[in-house]
This record gives sequence, C-alpha cells and structure tokens, in this order.
Amino acid sequence: MLVMRENLLPCPSMNILIEDADTLEYLTANGQWTKNAAEGKHFAATESAVQVAKKEPIRKFNIVFYIAQTKQFVNLDHGRGKGPAVTDTVEPALA
Repeated sequence: MLVMRENLLPCPSMNILIEDADTLEYLTANGQWTKNAAEGKHFAATESAVQVAKKEPIRKFNIVFYIAQTKQFVNLDHGRGKGPAVTDTVEPALA
C-alpha cells in the first residue's frame, strides 16, 4: 500500500509512465504508443501503472519516473505484459 505524508507536495513535473522495453515507446492516454515521453499517460502511482502494463500486448515493460524539466528517467520497476515471450533457440551443431 502506498503511503504518502500529508504535508508532501506533489511534483507536477515528475510523471509515472509505462515504457515498452523493446521499442522504448510510452503508452499514451488513448492507448497508442509514442516515442515522446511528454505524451505518455501519467499514472498516480507505480502500482496502478504496473497493473495496466501487465494487460498490454507487449513483451516487457518498464515503469519509469520521467522528469520533464530535465528530460531524465528513473527506472522503477519492470515486468512482462501479455505479449508473446521470445525464446532464444540454438541450432543443433552439424556433425
């Protein structure tokens, strides 16, 4: 459970986003994907972002803080979406 102090002011410039780890695109409010982090859908908490990301048809995701003023990212969490897993197959050696 997320606990926040009452006297803590929100930072409007720090946004929680879902990033597709393979394409480095961000989920937008209308369900599309964009390379522009400023267009990404902002989540109120990392837990809600993780729940949404797990339902997306992507393989791997990152939950990131995006700091708009400095255009910096902080990776918070990662996981798997509903997309197909890619397995590395090794060709058998020819004798």
